[in-house]
Amino acid sequence: MANDTLTSSARTDAEITGLDALEIAGRDKEVSRGTRIWSATWPKLAALAIAIAAWQLVVLSGWKPPYSLPGPLEVGRELMTQAQGPQLWEGLVTTLRRAALGYVFSVAVGLLLGLAVARSTVLRAAIGSMITALQTMPSIAWFPLAILLFELSEKAIFFVVVLGAAPSIANGVISGVDYVPPLLKRAGRNLGARGLNLYRYVIAPAALPAIVAGLKQGWAFSWRSLMAGELLVVGISQTSLGAQLTYSRELSDSPWLLSTMIVILVVGLVVDAAFGAADKAIRRRWGVLDQAGQ
Repeated sequence: MANDTLTSSARTDAEITGLDALEIAGRDKEVSRGTRIWSATWPKLAALAIAIAAWQLVVLSGWKPPYSLPGPLEVGRELMTQAQGPQLWEGLVTTLRRAALGYVFSVAVGLLLGLAVARSTVLRAAIGSMITALQTMPSIAWFPLAILLFELSEKAIFFVVVLGAAPSIANGVISGVDYVPPLLKRAGRNLGARGLNLYRYVIAPAALPAIVAGLKQGWAFSWRSLMAGELLVVGISQTSLGAQLTYSRELSDSPWLLSTMIVILVVGLVVDAAFGAADKAIRRRWGVLDQAGQ
């Protein structure tokens, strides 16, 4: 009986060698959805706990007086107080509206500019390096010109947000199109894809990972430009997160300042999570994720 079992087991192992064994190995490692969520969450919670502990240790060391650097508990209480009033939410809505408007316009400009430069050798020679130079230019350097052109207004902030984000998005598009394998283009042409159809069905899907990376980088530039703009362009009738940072600094209200900074950080984390989900969906479509979704 034991010999029969051993023989059957050996025969089964022999039958699932090679590519079949590789395919079945993935099934053996299949994990539940709860396990995947926990494995993605606990490192973030651990990093948050370490950051709060380090913050509290710095406060306890007496490096700065409490009115200058309050502890996490005091800032947490201030954040709860702000969350119960309208000021924080009005500022958040104003900032998000400016961010969304500037980013959407930047995406349109960046995509069109990137596609045009990637398609035209003349445009690439003329402004290809200029786009990279604009990308590396600090957004704060645009504000003197923006204030001269548009005074202290919403248009000045919008101007700098677009100039901060559009070059990054355009560079992402150019890089994505440049790195599409020539074999894919030849295959697409052989199947009848020409002109816009070639871009729609072959080049755009192949360049999508680099385009998403450019969109993510563009968001980071637009968000930083927006915060710089709201810090400088204070006095517009509508409050904003950047204006609240300025007011709290002028009033030496450290808990208010730090709680507003936490809100800005949380917005950045939420947007980063959205781009991470999009990137994961693309990698899953491309078949480069394992069974655990890593």
